[in-house]
Amino acid sequence: MENQRDMDWWVSMPKIELHAHLNGSIRSSTLLELAKGLGEKGTIVFSDVEQAILKSDRSLQEVFKLFDLIHMVTTDLQTVTRITKEVVEDFAAENVVYLELRTTPKKNDLKGMSKQSYMEAVVKGLRDVTTVEVDLAPQDLGIGNPVNSGGSGNLCNGTARKQKIYVRILLSIDRRETTDSAMETVKLALEMRHLGVTGIDLSGNPIVGEWATFLPALQFAREEGLSITLHCGEVPNTEEIQSMLDFLPGRIGHACCFGEEEWRKLKSSKIPVEICLTSNIRTETISSFDLHHFGCLDDNNMHVQFAGIAADLHKAKHPIVLCTDDTGVFSTSLSREYALAASTFGLGRSNMFQLAQNAIDFVFADDAVKMELREIFYSAETKLDF
Repeated sequence: MENQRDMDWWVSMPKIELHAHLNGSIRSSTLLELAKGLGEKGTIVFSDVEQAILKSDRSLQEVFKLFDLIHMVTTDLQTVTRITKEVVEDFAAENVVYLELRTTPKKNDLKGMSKQSYMEAVVKGLRDVTTVEVDLAPQDLGIGNPVNSGGSGNLCNGTARKQKIYVRILLSIDRRETTDSAMETVKLALEMRHLGVTGIDLSGNPIVGEWATFLPALQFAREEGLSITLHCGEVPNTEEIQSMLDFLPGRIGHACCFGEEEWRKLKSSKIPVEICLTSNIRTETISSFDLHHFGCLDDNNMHVQFAGIAADLHKAKHPIVLCTDDTGVFSTSLSREYALAASTFGLGRSNMFQLAQNAIDFVFADDAVKMELREIFYSAETKLDF
C-alpha cells in the first residue's frame, strides 16, 4: 500500500461506489458503543466481541462474528437512522460523489419495525446528514423542503451550497426469503422510488435459496422499470450463474467462481462487474490477489486461468467498477481499494482515474445525474496531479 501523501491523492480523486451494504459499512466506533450497550443489558457477553471489533485485520471467523453482532444491533429504527447518516458522511468524507447504498428491509414485530418503517428510518438518516448536500431523488414528494441547485432534484439539508453526494438506494432481496416476501420487497421499492430507491439487489448466503424462487420478483421489478444487480458466483454453481447471466441484470457483484463458459458468457454480455478486492480476500472467496479476476500483475504474466480462459477483466476492457462491499466489517474504504488495485496490479493514477470515471456509465441513475457526474470528473481531472 502507499504512504499517507499518496493516500491523500486517492482520497482527493472523485469516486463512485456501487456495491456498499448499509449495515456492513457501520463505523467500528459505533459498533463498539452499541455492543457495550447490549453487554450492559446482558444480551451479549461484550468481551466475546470486543477484540473482533477493535481489530482491523480480522479473520474469517471474526468477520462472521461481526455480521452476527451487526444484525443484533440494527433492530431499532433509531440505530438504523444513525448508521445511515454516518455511512453517508464517511463516504462523502473520502470524496465519493455518487453512492448506491443497498440494504435488506427488516421486520421486527417486537420493536414495531416493518419493512416500510425500516426504509423510512434509512431515508431519515439521509435527511439527517449535515456535512454535505445529499441528492436523493429526481423528485421529492414528502420528506421536507429540498433545495434544487440545478440539474436533477436533490435533497439538501440546509441552505448553504455544500459539497454534494448523489445517493441512490437499492433494496436487497435476501436469499432466505420466499417468493412472496421477495415480491413484497419489490413493491416497497416501487412505492419509494420518489425517495431515491432506484433498484433491487439479490444477496445473502449464496448457498441458501434457489434462483427460481426470486425470478418472478426480479422479472416484475424489471417490468416496472427498476434496475437490478445480483450477487453472482460467490460460490461454484454453474447452473445458477448461467441463469443469472441469461437474465442480463444491469450489473453483477463479485463473479468469483466462474468457469470457462461463464467467463465467455459474461464477456460477451458486457454485464458490468462490481469488484470488491479486500472483501474477496478476507472472506477467502479468492485465495490471493494474484488469482483475482480483476487483472494480471503485469502485461507479461497472464496468470489467471480458469479452465483455459483468462479472467483478466481489466485487460479485456470488460466493464468493471471497484467497490468496498462492507467498509466497516472489512476495515477498508473506496480510496484504499483504488490504492490497493493500483499497487497490486501496477496501474498508474491516470488509468485508475479513468476506471473511476467509467463507472458513471454503470450507475442506476438518470442521464441528468450522469451528466453532472461527468462534469465533476472533468473538473477534477484539470486539478489533480497525475
